[in-house]
Amino acid sequence: MSDITAIIPVREGSRRLPNKNISPFGNSNLLLHKIDQLKKVQSISRIVVTSDSDVMLEMAKEVGVEIHRRDIEYCDEKSKSFGEVVKHVCENVLGTHILWAPCTSPLVLPANYYEAIVEYYNSLENGYDSLVSVEPFKRYVWNDSGPINYQLGTKHLPSQELEQLYFISDGIILAPRTKMIEWSYFHGVNPKRFVLDKIHCVDIDDKLDLEVAKAWWSQISK
Repeated sequence: MSDITAIIPVREGSRRLPNKNISPFGNSNLLLHKIDQLKKVQSISRIVVTSDSDVMLEMAKEVGVEIHRRDIEYCDEKSKSFGEVVKHVCENVLGTHILWAPCTSPLVLPANYYEAIVEYYNSLENGYDSLVSVEPFKRYVWNDSGPINYQLGTKHLPSQELEQLYFISDGIILAPRTKMIEWSYFHGVNPKRFVLDKIHCVDIDDKLDLEVAKAWWSQISK
């Protein structure tokens, strides 16, 4: 039987977009929108909102999901590393498996979660240690020293012939809870790459991202 705990990590502070996690979205806000999406996935056993914000935790309680209150040191992005935050959260919730489901990925749909969970269980049986959602891309990429995936001059390649690369979208992360604690991270070194298209990989970091997500949502929610 499936025993999956969906974790929605939110916090009060946001430098680029104030109150980002409760920005208006759809018929409510990003946090409530994500809770509603996860409630539609029958293979999820419980939903937990983890936060330092009284406002966000109260929203979660009002719609009937569990909460985990984090001390400010686990939310200020300075006192504790991200890995320490993941470990802390996983040590304080129940469940055999954890689905990390940020509300800043509002275009990850219930059907995407369902497919990812099926793929996750199959992947564990085939030697993978976790599952991460990714967006494949082939673009010309530079670092401070120059091109890193192509050559200038006569050896230049058309973009479709470039090496396949992937963005980790962070929209869906799945792994055994005890492993997340052991790793102090939310996926392992051998994750199954679960491919999502560009729309479902939209991640909200600033005002422009939010407007893009709203525009796409207005199309796919019709």
